[in-house]
Amino acid sequence: MQEVSYDRKIKYDRSGLSDALLLELYYKMLTPRLIEERMLLELRSGTVSKWFSGIGQEAIAVGSTMAMLPDEHIFTMHRNLGVFTTRNVPLLRLFAQWQGKEEGFTQGRDRSFHFGAPEYHIIGMISHLGAQLSVADGVGLAYKMRQNQKATLAFTGEGGTSEGEFHEALNTAAVWELPVIFLVENNGYGLSTPSSDQFKCVDIADKGQGYGMKSTTIDGNNILEVYKTVRLLAEEARHQSTPVLLECKTFRRRGHEEASGVKYVPKELIAHWEARDPIANYEAFLIEEGLLDPQEAEAHKARMKNEIKDAWKEAGALPPLESSRQKELNEVFQANHFIPHPPSSSQREMRFVEAIKDGLDASMQRYDNLILMGQDIAEYGGVFKVTEGFVERYGKDRVRNTPLCESAILGAALGLSIEGFKSMVEMQFADFVTVGFNQIVNNLAKVHYRWGQPADVVVRMPSGGGMSAGPFHSQTNEAWFANVSGLKLVYPSTPEDAKGLLITAIEDPNPVMFFEHKGLYRSIKSMVPEGYYNLPFGQARWAREGDALTIVTYGMGVHWALTALEELGVSADVLDLRTLVPLDKNAIRQSIMKTGRVLILHEDSTFAGYGAELGALIAEEMFELLDAPVMRVGSMDTPIPFNDRLEQQYMANSLLTERIKQLLAY
Repeated sequence: MQEVSYDRKIKYDRSGLSDALLLELYYKMLTPRLIEERMLLELRSGTVSKWFSGIGQEAIAVGSTMAMLPDEHIFTMHRNLGVFTTRNVPLLRLFAQWQGKEEGFTQGRDRSFHFGAPEYHIIGMISHLGAQLSVADGVGLAYKMRQNQKATLAFTGEGGTSEGEFHEALNTAAVWELPVIFLVENNGYGLSTPSSDQFKCVDIADKGQGYGMKSTTIDGNNILEVYKTVRLLAEEARHQSTPVLLECKTFRRRGHEEASGVKYVPKELIAHWEARDPIANYEAFLIEEGLLDPQEAEAHKARMKNEIKDAWKEAGALPPLESSRQKELNEVFQANHFIPHPPSSSQREMRFVEAIKDGLDASMQRYDNLILMGQDIAEYGGVFKVTEGFVERYGKDRVRNTPLCESAILGAALGLSIEGFKSMVEMQFADFVTVGFNQIVNNLAKVHYRWGQPADVVVRMPSGGGMSAGPFHSQTNEAWFANVSGLKLVYPSTPEDAKGLLITAIEDPNPVMFFEHKGLYRSIKSMVPEGYYNLPFGQARWAREGDALTIVTYGMGVHWALTALEELGVSADVLDLRTLVPLDKNAIRQSIMKTGRVLILHEDSTFAGYGAELGALIAEEMFELLDAPVMRVGSMDTPIPFNDRLEQQYMANSLLTERIKQLLAY
């Protein structure tokens, strides 16, 4: 049971607040309450599919929003309808959103408050609790870098404070001294789990001490206390660039969502908090102060109810949503109008890792809004020395060491994108991306399709084995992301491609997973154009041409194929895909038309690897061109072992020569 720490009657301190503001706060709280009462009726009639009620929590959303500047971003959760109404989001658009109409913010692609409203500086949630906190860090970082004295506010619930993302976001904000207010609505229960089963501390605000940040607990049902506190904290954050943890004690009087009910909540606890209703108490206070005429209040409620009723009907009368498969596919990515920058005639010899560095350097010179983030990338230059010397050249604001919290940094990258920045996040090793998986696959990849927000983020992925680094520093994990719509995947095999494609990735306003095989970093070199040039995505490269068979591959696989064919003396096409998403289907077809035989080669384990999709695609769309079955060559279906002999046995190239002979003999 939630500990009850407040009197039933709320005490208000109106000092320093005008009569007009006191009344405005009242009417702003009424609006979400009356909308919610209507939504509960619509839920019963089946016109709303699901509802997360914030009845009894209006003071937090309204008071904090009123305290923030209109152009400061607010990150909302389930029960923050008051943020939207206080920011004057039109009822018609809200209702169209909830009815899944095209006129809603997501055009029927997401529900309730899972959306952003950029023109109102509101960023909604995803269902994974805590993810929005890291994105708020990115917005706060943008504010700080521009020195525009703004703060941002991010909501979460007490349940979300148990998530790792909560720790990562607060820790990052504290270390980087970001102007972010983390507001926890402690309403007693995470679905049916009481706060006592979530954490041992009495007050969530106590957690702030561990991050070295200011923290405080207030009565979340007291509209004046919320407004005054957030106004003060926001002013401090703007001018001192400091984060704060604010806990608002309140109560969820209805179910987590309506279908779950509240049978698990003691009736006396509900009764206690009903007596502390933020609107009824505040209304009584205003009447006692002589500021509110009860009859006028009732008249306002009647007018508002009619306005809500009419807007709901208007939204319902909007035509049913119509779309097409092509339209939906077109909305997955932000349109990118590729402008070719041809390579110069001036060239110099570079190793693969030097080409990556050169491409990153050229991009930093071209885009002064490009921010680099990653572990040890500043003074140390990264574990592979890609960013060595960059701090001296571009400063610590743009070349940022990060705490060991991949998820928070990926979320912050999205926040930077919301504010118009570009960012590159370096995974120290591609294997470590697992701890940031949610931000990549559920935030970065889906945000444009959901509500049109580009995620201008490149994630560099040092990948691959062959160096006896064991199962956690050797994976080539492109298949994990190929299935996620909204991500572009790049996997170069040569220094010149690595530089040109990295520049293109940074130009592109969409999230790009950029795979760099560590085994190529210092093992290969070639002549690379100097200066700034780019290469188009979705265009494969013929690394070798022949007519006996086609080998479709990428990354290290290109070099394995060239070596094997040279040893066998076989004339074959080696098609270097270069980008896995988008995929150059035409090049694959063109090659198979010539050879009639195709072998797909990749370093990742064979089962459900990227080659499986290529094989299925070829079988479905190019079957008539084949003179033999599609053959795949991948690595063993085991984790990558440490011992060098075991690793050599694991690798796909150990079977390559045999498979080429088999395919030719068919």
